[in-house]
Amino acid sequence: MAQGRLEYYISLANEGTRVSIKKIMNELNRNMTLIDSKLIDFTLGNVINEDGIEIMKEYLFKGTQIQRNYCTLYFIRRGEYLIVRKAYGEGLIDAKQAFSR
Repeated sequence: MAQGRLEYYISLANEGTRVSIKKIMNELNRNMTLIDSKLIDFTLGNVINEDGIEIMKEYLFKGTQIQRNYCTLYFIRRGEYLIVRKAYGEGLIDAKQAFSR
């Protein structure tokens, strides 16, 4: 079952479109399983096209708190600290989230 979910999330992340990323972001909620949480966190790294990265930036600044947290992890892993600092400066994420490695 987890393998199927992993493939599903990877295919969405690889698409990197507004619709595919929205499907992933809609899975981020308090009712998700720990497995889905880890799978989503891992597969977001597959968003690598320009459009997808811009969409991730939109979620970082306009998404729900949980979406912003996952986007923060995404940008930290990409080494894009300036955008994370900007989100922190705007009060969208807390210091623990912004400066964790």
